[in-house]
Parts: sequence; structure tokens; C-alpha cells
Amino acid sequence: MGLTILILGLAVFLGVHLVSIMRPQRAALIARLGENGYKGLYSVVSAVGIGLIVYGFARYRAGGMIELWSPPIWTRHLAAFLVLPALIMLVASYSRGHIYTTLKHPMLAGVKLWALAHLLANGDLGSLILFGAVLAWAVIDRISLKRRTDPGAPPIPVGGWHNDVIAIFGGIALYAALGWWFHPYVIGIPVLGG
Repeated sequence: MGLTILILGLAVFLGVHLVSIMRPQRAALIARLGENGYKGLYSVVSAVGIGLIVYGFARYRAGGMIELWSPPIWTRHLAAFLVLPALIMLVASYSRGHIYTTLKHPMLAGVKLWALAHLLANGDLGSLILFGAVLAWAVIDRISLKRRTDPGAPPIPVGGWHNDVIAIFGGIALYAALGWWFHPYVIGIPVLGG
């Protein structure tokens, strides 16, 4: 039952995110709902998807995970190492500096690295479905961004090194919070200090 809920959550969350790739459909929704209505609906559907993903993955784990292979222990250390730059990239998408301009789409780069790190460290079916689906979405979205021709929103100003420092320290803080609090208490697997 947990896997079914997890897959439903992924379909909802990634489905609403794929709407932004389908530019004519997205434009029609914005025309019908207005910019704020569209963003509100997008946010609510995304939140429902995340809730279903978390609940489904927790039920799946509690019901006994389906092991497909047993990754070597070093992959866990590699994953812990790779998640730090992934989170720095995520923060850099909001604190726009040289990291942002170099990567162009640091959030997608961070999501891809985060998903890949988790795929390396986990050998169960639920993890393969969850992290594989997120990785596939990030790759599809990045390809879509390269092919878009619509003007989109006006460009957001990009700062200098100051914003990169914010991204680095923000990424480190997020890494610490996820490693010491979220992962051991919510996921049940210690990452830092465990």
C-alpha cells in the first residue's frame, strides 16, 4: 500500500511540475485562473504531492522495504558528500551569484545531484522509484529549459560573490539541519554523527 501512495504522490507532485514544460497548457491555465490563482493551485497540488510522497514512503519503509541490491557502505559516505554541494546549488538558485550564472539552473543541478546520490546509496525498490522519478523529472525539465523559446518572466538581477557566500553558508546550514534532524528523526536513518 505504501508504494502505491508513494507513486500516487510522485504522479501528483511531478505531474504538476511537468505542466510548466507544456507551455500552451500552462498559458491557458494562467489565462483562466490568473497568475496568482495558477501559482496558488500549483502550490497546493505540490504540497499534496509531497504529503503523499512522505506518507507513502514512510508506510513503505514501515511495511518492510523490498531490497533489490545491497550497495557497498562507501556509497553512503559518497552520498553524504554529494548532498552538500547539491544543497548549496539549491540555495544558490535563490541567492543568485556566480554559482547561479555558472550553472544557469542550479536548482535542477542540485536536484539531479541529490537524487543521484540517494540512488547510489539505496538499493531498495521504493528508493529506486522515488529518487529515479525525481532524477528523470529534473533531466526532462532541464532539457525543456534549453528548448524554450518563450520570453518568460523578466530576468531577475544577479548579485556577486556576496550571494555565493550566502549560498554556501545557507547550503551548509540546510545540510546540517537535514543531516542532524530530518534524516534521523523523520527518515529514521542517521547521516551525520550516526
